[in-house]
Parts: sequence; C-alpha cells; structure tokens
Amino acid sequence: MDDAKATPAAGTKAAELFVRCLEAEGVELIFGLPGEENADLMIALLDSSIRFILVRHEQAAAFMADVYGRLTGRAGVCLATLGPGATNLVTGLADANMDRSPVVAIIGQGSTRRLHKESHQNMDTIAMMRPISKWAQSIIDAEAIPEILRKAFKLAEAEKPGVCVVELPEDIAKQRLAAVPMAVTKTRRPAADAQAVEQAVAILLAAKNPVILAGNGALRKRAAAQLRELAHRCGLPVFNTFMGKGALARSDSHNLFTIGLQARDYGNQAMEVADAVLVVGYDLVEYSPQFWNAKRDKQIIHVDFLPAEVDQDYPVAADVVGDIAASLAQISALLAKDHANRLPLHDIGRWQPLREQIAADHGCERADASFPMKPQKVLWDVREFLRDDDILLSDVGAHKMWIGRYYPAETPNSVLISNGFCSMGFALPGAIGAKFAAPEKRVLAICGDAGFLMNVQDLETAVRYRLNIVVMIWVDGSYGLIEWKQQNEFGKHFPLGFGNPDFELLAQSFGCWGRTLTAAGQLPGALEEAFRQPGPALIAVPVDYRENVKLTERMGRLVAKI
Repeated sequence: MDDAKATPAAGTKAAELFVRCLEAEGVELIFGLPGEENADLMIALLDSSIRFILVRHEQAAAFMADVYGRLTGRAGVCLATLGPGATNLVTGLADANMDRSPVVAIIGQGSTRRLHKESHQNMDTIAMMRPISKWAQSIIDAEAIPEILRKAFKLAEAEKPGVCVVELPEDIAKQRLAAVPMAVTKTRRPAADAQAVEQAVAILLAAKNPVILAGNGALRKRAAAQLRELAHRCGLPVFNTFMGKGALARSDSHNLFTIGLQARDYGNQAMEVADAVLVVGYDLVEYSPQFWNAKRDKQIIHVDFLPAEVDQDYPVAADVVGDIAASLAQISALLAKDHANRLPLHDIGRWQPLREQIAADHGCERADASFPMKPQKVLWDVREFLRDDDILLSDVGAHKMWIGRYYPAETPNSVLISNGFCSMGFALPGAIGAKFAAPEKRVLAICGDAGFLMNVQDLETAVRYRLNIVVMIWVDGSYGLIEWKQQNEFGKHFPLGFGNPDFELLAQSFGCWGRTLTAAGQLPGALEEAFRQPGPALIAVPVDYRENVKLTERMGRLVAKI
C-alpha cells in the first residue's frame, strides 16, 4: 500500500464522490470483497445508503451481480481489490457479459506512482478485462469520476447489456476536489426501419410453415408481451432457447418449448420443416444456427436491438433492428392494418399434436419410484412444487441439459442458466443475488456435486444474511456431462469420478439445514421443509445418470408429430 499522505485541501474526497455517484445511479447493493487498495472507498460507504454485501470469494460476487442485474434490469455491482481480487472476478464477469447481464465491476489499484514498474500485486488489470467487457477504464484523474461512472452504468444497461469495469487507484481515491455526480438520463431506443418491417411482414405472409425462435432478449423490456400478441395474431408456434425460457408461458397453446440439445429432438425436427423463422432477441451463442438451419434454406427475420451477427448458417432476409418490443408491435400493427382479413395467418391447431407429444414427454417418469432418482422425475417434482414466478437457477453440468429439456417456464426470468460461457459454480452465488433482487420469491439452485463445491464457501454468506435459498445437489460422484459427451463421441470415457463429503454434515457445519434423500418419494416433503427454514438449506439428491446415454439413444429414434 502506498504510504504517501494526501495533502489537506478543501472539497470532497474522491472516494466519497465516487460513492455519491453510485447513489445517483440508484445503486442499492454492492457484492464484494475489499482489500487495502480500496479502503478509502469502503470507509466512504459507511455513511452511504448503499448496502455492502461481504462475500467469501470474488467470483461469487461477480455471479451475484450477474443475476441481480438479469432480474432487475439495473446494473448489478461487484467490488474487488487489485491483483488476485481482480483475477478472481474474471469468470463471473465473462459469464455476465456473454449472457447479456448488466454489471458494473469496481476494482482497486495501487498508487499511480508505482504502476509503471514492478511492484506489489501490480498488473494491467484493464487490459485483462477488455475482452470480457463492453468497456473498461482506469480513473487517472479524480475530476473524471462523475463522467466515468455515468458512462459505465449507461453502457452496462444499454442494449445489449453487459459488463463495464472501473478501476480506482488508491492515491486517486484520496484526492479532494469540487465536483458533483452527473444527472442520470434515460436513453430511448429507436424504432425499427419501416422498410425492414415491411420485409418481415412480406416473409410471414408468403411462408407456409413459419415459426418463432425466442432468445434471451425476448425476456426484456416488455418484449415477452409483444411476442405473445404477435404469435397469437399470426397463429405461429414459439420455440425458445435455454436462455429464452418463459418468453412465452408453458401453458400457452403456441408454446412448443425448448430447443438447444445438439441432437435430433422434437423441436429440431419441427425446425427442419420450417421455411421461415422469426428470430427474436437471439444471440448465436445461445444455440448455434448450424443445429437448426444446417441446410441454410430458411428465410430468417432477425428482430433485435443490434444487427445480426455474420454467420453462414444465419443468412438474414430481414434485419429488423430496434427496440424488440416496439419492433414486434410494428410488425403486428402492419399485419393488422393491411392484412386483417388474413389473420391469423396460420392455424396453430396443426402444431397441437407436437405440443402434446412434448408435454407428455415432460411427464414420462412422473410416477417413477426408482432410486437413485431419474432426472426427469426430479424435475417433474420440482416443477410441480415451485410457483410460476419462483426462480430456478441451473449450474453447469449434465443437470443443465435435463433442465433445458424437461423444465418449462411460465414467466420470464423464472429460469436462469449460465449458457454462453457455461460457468460451473454459477448457481449457488447466483441464487444469493436472486434472493436479494426478489426477496418475496422462492429461489432454488440446482447444482451438480462438482459445481456446488466450486463456490461452496459462499454458503456462509447466505447463512450470515439469513437468506432462505435452497440448493439442490444432484449427486453422482463424477463430471457427468463430460462423461456423457465422451461416451457419445467415442463410445467410452476417461475416468472422471471423485469423492464427496457428507452433504448433511457439510450443511450443519455451515449452520444450515441439510438432508440427503434415500428414496424418491421424499423430495416434495424435503422441498417443503427446506423452504420453511430461516436461512439456506441443502438437499442432496442421488441421481441415476445412466439416463444420459438412454436419452441420447432415444432422441435418435424420435419421430415428431408434425
């Protein structure tokens, strides 16, 4: 730590101005783990309305901010010190940026007097952060604090949302100056070009088998309501990606559920017969078009905040760029104005046999009593237990594939998945962020036994803040998804097994409730008891992952009712 003393001067201390700027942005929570180099900022927070949530690992802080941002639409804020504190943020920030979560990360830095040379924990953190963020900036002039923070929040929350990083060196934090926060103004997004909307309508009118594919952007800014109206007006079926779950309610007759597995599932077969696809708020990273447009024969209408990514499997016929909700409303309005006598364009009834076939598959093992439990049975029981607007978070592993296929959503942002970056360790800290964002809702994190132990330390954070999140651990004693993929490709797999702790004793050691199931019928009661606890709870569920290979084999034989 630099021991140079700040020269007494009139005005506001830069660290205090920094906090006032955060308050002006409406920041209510900061998730983080401070160090010496951001001590001035932490002391300034003592007199602030902002609540600091002290965590046990910086990666967990980033995941908490990630989920908080997804659910609120406002930038989640995380904080770390320099060096290892900053590097520990990287995975969580990369995940947030790729999954379009608004996040502002604040990192400490040593004195600017020593950054040009070899010194304690010194590294070019901003250079490291640039590839995983929308914008990253070090503050080298205290007078720039209001501008830099205003820009960071504006960019983080602007479509498409993402991560901005602000670095505050310790000597800059000590300076005094006469400055005030900038006013926060909202930016209205432009409407789509009229000619692009006309092109989209022309494609829908000419198509024989058009469908809608909803991605993560369909969950934001009133887009889901406009998506539903357009689907009903046109009589179009809607598929969603893993990230788009809840864009259309599972109870809606136009919902044909999720596509996303790299296999010839029901949805993939339906996409094969589609001649036009209205793609709403979709990023290619969600589910590569090579899996649903392999022949490159579909008329694609791209509706999003940004122009379509260039990809040979994603040739766009109409690029409708603008606010998603407004763009969908423009398409609906033009159809109603000029073609009302043709509405709905198609009979959704033709898709009902397929919808019923998929829905029946969701419940195929609902009465199964075998143990260890089949993934399908676990998810049936969970779906029956949780309310429509409760929140389920999926970690990364074999269970994510099962959740993607077998767990339908009724409302937007009720299923949160680490998808683009696929980060193990996401769900437990993410559940903490979700509970702070939506304390009135039940929050369930589903983890594999590998992913759970990657951020288990922040179970103590949930205990300390008395957060009733429930963490369900699917226990199989191996890296099951890697085994599954190796088995599919090579017919064998490398040994990937490992040992586990006694999860009940582990929970007790943290001071929370825990139970390991010994029979399938115990799950509903265990969920009920877990959500009655005053703090966090763990449920360990031994899972029969022999079903992985069985699912792969069965999907190879599926014939969709189209």
